Amino acid sequence: MARGSAAAPGLLLALCCAAAAIAVVHGEDWAVGDNKGWSFGVAGWENGKRIQPGDELVFKYDAKIHNVVEVDRAGYGGCTVTGPSKVYNSGDDRIKLAGGEAFFICSIRDHCTAGMKVKVAVTANA
Repeated sequence: MARGSAAAPGLLLALCCAAAAIAVVHGEDWAVGDNKGWSFGVAGWENGKRIQPGDELVFKYDAKIHNVVEVDRAGYGGCTVTGPSKVYNSGDDRIKLAGGEAFFICSIRDHCTAGMKVKVAVTANA
């Protein structure tokens, strides 16, 4: 019997299974505001959506006049940015969600109070 020949098919199968098990799973992309994009009156866009860990929010907007800031619950409710916050300003931002709640506002002038804010609840697969 040739050395290692009987084990080769089993080893190949094990390696293929391991590669499949560690493959990065990409969730669903959610265009915030749908075809309207990240704009005034987008608050409530998230209602009824089943957003799961690994999904990405896609914010498309005019970067000369808007931004996206990840804030806490109080910042969302009061349309304020306090403390260290992650600011996005490319006009085409992709934010991967892990779990729990996430809050986003536009911090430019009165844009948040005009409805440029979303809160998402990320739920695990049932």
